[in-house]
Amino acid sequence: MMRERKIRLNPELAKEFVSTSTKCDFDIDIFYNRVIIDAKSILGVLGLDFGQELTVKYAGYNNDFERMIDKLAVVH
Repeated sequence: MMRERKIRLNPELAKEFVSTSTKCDFDIDIFYNRVIIDAKSILGVLGLDFGQELTVKYAGYNNDFERMIDKLAVVH
């Protein structure tokens, strides 16, 4: 089942986010405008506009990753 969450990142949390993502055995993508970034790519993630809301899509489950997503989640 594909999951989708809205998050906001900053440069400090981006490094932690990528580190947590790399420990997952499933694909994690970040959607920004029409661009798709691999969440396990530090260069790709650091190239994002941190002032914008980002969409993360993934199809697996990892407790540490879920805690990270909850920490970054945008509440509407």
